[in-house]
Parts: sequence; C-alpha cells; structure tokens
Amino acid sequence: MGTPEFPDLGKHCSVSYCKQLDFLPFTCDRCNQIYCLEHRGYIKHKCTKANKHDVTVAICPLCAKGVRLIPDQDPNITWDNHVNVDCDPSNYEKITKKRKCPAPGCKEVLVFSNTIKCRDCLKDHCLKHRFGPDHKCSGPKKLETSFSFMSLLNRSRKEEPKPNLTSTAPSKWSSSFLKVASNIRASAQVSMSKLGDEINQVWQAATTRDGVGQSSGSGNRNDHQVEQCPQCGSKFSSVTALVDHVQKVHERNGNRLGVKKIDACPKCSRGFLDPVSLVEHVERDHGGGSRA
Repeated sequence: MGTPEFPDLGKHCSVSYCKQLDFLPFTCDRCNQIYCLEHRGYIKHKCTKANKHDVTVAICPLCAKGVRLIPDQDPNITWDNHVNVDCDPSNYEKITKKRKCPAPGCKEVLVFSNTIKCRDCLKDHCLKHRFGPDHKCSGPKKLETSFSFMSLLNRSRKEEPKPNLTSTAPSKWSSSFLKVASNIRASAQVSMSKLGDEINQVWQAATTRDGVGQSSGSGNRNDHQVEQCPQCGSKFSSVTALVDHVQKVHERNGNRLGVKKIDACPKCSRGFLDPVSLVEHVERDHGGGSRA
C-alpha cells in the first residue's frame, strides 16, 4: 500500500472481489465506504443505504399538503403523525381552488404569467382587464389609519385625564415653574405701569410748559429744548425724543435699576456718560467756559 516515500498514500476499494489500490479513492455519502473509480456508483457497489437521502412526498387527500416519507420509518407511522398533528382539512379549498379574474363575466384562471395587480384597488386581474376602466375599478381605498392630527387632538380632549399617584415629582416641578413665570410676568407689568406713569407725567409737564416756550421767542436754542428728563436732567425739543431717550438710556434691557449717571452740558444740555468727554465738549464747542 502506498510508496516507500508515502506509505499512507491511496486506499483499497471496499468491494470484496476488487480490492484495487486507488490513489484517488471515492467515499460514498450513503454508506461511508471507500471505493475505486469503477465502483463509486450506488448500483456498482450495491449500496445498502442508497435511499437514505431520497425525498418521497405523498399528497394528503384531506388537506392537500405534502407529507415526506422518512426512509427508515414505516409509512403508516408517518401518516398517522401527520393526520393527528399537521392535517388541516380547511386548507384543501385554499390550495385546490383556482383563482379567477374578479372582473364581471370573466372566467380567466389567474396564474403567475397572466396576473397583474391594479394600482388603485390592489386586486389581481388578468391581462385583458388589467386597466381600471376594463374592470370598473372602484378607485384607491381610503386608509382608516391615516395620521389626522385634529382627530387625535379631539380624541385626547374627550378623554378625561386619569390621576397618577406615582407622578408627583413632575406635577411639583410644573407648579413651581408656573409660579416663577407668574412672578416674572407680574414684575414686568409693574415696571411697565411705572414707566407709563412717568411718561404721562412728562407729557403733562411738557404740555403745560409748551405755551411758555412759544411765548418767549428768543433766539437762544435753550428756549426750544423745553422737555427735560426727570432722571438725568437732559433737555429735548420734543416729547418723542424724550421718550426715545428714556427707552434707550434708562430702560435698557428692561432693568431700571442699572441706570447710568449722565452729565449734561450747562450750555446746550447735551448729555455725556463720561465727564472727560463733557470737558472736551465744553472746551471745543463753547470756548472753554464752564458756566453759561
């Protein structure tokens, strides 16, 4: 067996009268024996397990299902197991009944090659009635499970909220948040009412002094600036300019507490946030005099 260099090379055929040494032997997938090229077939070596992987299927006359017969098992036992476990007589009509075209008066049997599904009614029809007018298509079906936001909202409103004892923490958080929001809104309303009262006072003072300013028609420009800011003392020629000044300077960012001090020029009543800028303005525009 083999060669001096490879003593394990090759195997003998399992047939008793052959015993040929084959360097490329064949293994039978049924009986797992070694055979040569001539006896590799099932019939040649008379394999005792030739039907081990055979698939034999019997159609059940009750349910029209296929029952596979096991080679090493009695067919009667296999049949009894199918009847007691898997047999369903109601499936017989589903399998044996031939589908036909649902178009009125059509008797065409629907198979794989002549079946087309309609895009609108989603029903299978034959090639002759594949178009909508041919089979009197009813149109696309309305989806009941459509995403209707208004219906969902109305449904949620009709449903009464059920008390949940376990969700106490979120309710406390929401109540505290609402309290903080109401306090902020109240403080904002108070500040706006105070600002409105001050603007009304300035407006009344401006209307009372309007006649005096018009009667004294001198050429000095200080006579035209009759509107004065109640906080910084700056003078303006109109109420609109005064209101803009109060909103931009004293009501910046909605915080009246952060008002900056404004120094007014004694001659032209121009306001300055920086005293150095005020001194430079007086020296440059009014000749350096500090008094009017």
